[in-house]
Amino acid sequence: MNTETYQPCIEACDACAAACDRCASACLSEPGVANMAKCIRLNADCASLCRFTSAALARQSHLAPEFCALCARICDECADECARHAPEHCGTCSDACRMCAEACRAI
Repeated sequence: MNTETYQPCIEACDACAAACDRCASACLSEPGVANMAKCIRLNADCASLCRFTSAALARQSHLAPEFCALCARICDECADECARHAPEHCGTCSDACRMCAEACRAI
């Protein structure tokens, strides 16, 4: 694969990582923050893995398909958790996670 093939996934991973960071930060300000603990943890894990996957794709790692498979898995889990919560930032994050998971599965 070449960088042009990976570019949509790199962009989706970068966008998802940023959405997860914003969601985690906003969740910390929500009333009843304890109810958001799982969401915050998944946001942190998802953002980290998305950044790692983006970097692996940028350097055309031979392990890119495996990284993408794991990234899609955590993005799906994060999207499902965020979808359980009402705040707009959670919905935005859920959408970004689903888009990233789809892009990763395309690799």
